[in-house]
Amino acid sequence: MKGIIVDDEPIARKRISNLINDFSDELVQISAECGNAENAISCINKIQPQIIFLDIKMKDMTGFDVIRKMKVKAPPVIIFTTAYDQYALQAFDFFAFDFLLKPFKDDRFYQSLRRSIEHIKKSNANLYEKKLNDLISYVKAPNANQFYSKKERLLIKLGNKATIINTNDIKYIVANGYYAEIFTNQKKYVLRTSLTKLTNQLDPNCFIRIHRSTIVNINMIQEVVFSDYGEIDTKMLDMKLFRVSKSNKKTFLSKLGAE
Repeated sequence: MKGIIVDDEPIARKRISNLINDFSDELVQISAECGNAENAISCINKIQPQIIFLDIKMKDMTGFDVIRKMKVKAPPVIIFTTAYDQYALQAFDFFAFDFLLKPFKDDRFYQSLRRSIEHIKKSNANLYEKKLNDLISYVKAPNANQFYSKKERLLIKLGNKATIINTNDIKYIVANGYYAEIFTNQKKYVLRTSLTKLTNQLDPNCFIRIHRSTIVNINMIQEVVFSDYGEIDTKMLDMKLFRVSKSNKKTFLSKLGAE
């Protein structure tokens, strides 16, 4: 059976590919590895795979966007790979899809793979197609953002004390080594965490990562500055300027409705 791996992290794609190659059952053959959602949609529609390993959040789209846009004759088995915590995944339990919560162990991967192969062998296509259509309808609903483990508050610890800040008050977040500097109108807070983890916790309708070292609150942007060389800067309400990296440019402009 044909399989496709979709993940914007090369290391993640390589690990899944290696695990499948080491699997004793040679039923699954990886037909394509896709590093972005747009390429994934094209490959899925062309290859018509039986199984897809699908990352939930990518730079250009989400895994749910891929599901909405794919055109398949028979519904494939979809195994989501995600870094979201278990709380964020509870909404999917209703649909009985499988999930690999990063970082997952080899045994957990093979358990999921064996279950998927058995499902495909049983050819219970009608039931699976209904579940897939139910998921697509659910994703399109106004409450689709519950898929993100967004937080309305962040706890900032300093010594034996802790400060709670509302995420809506955050203007922008800047990486500084192993720390994230969180700026609000009142003051700057320092939290020992990664921007990747914070991105997964913040509301995607309000926050966007514009650079590997910068997250900004869309509601705190005053204007977008275009240079003659195709570069883009964001000017925040406090007049702070941040460069938008080339890899994030398309997503950033799309989020603002500029493309």
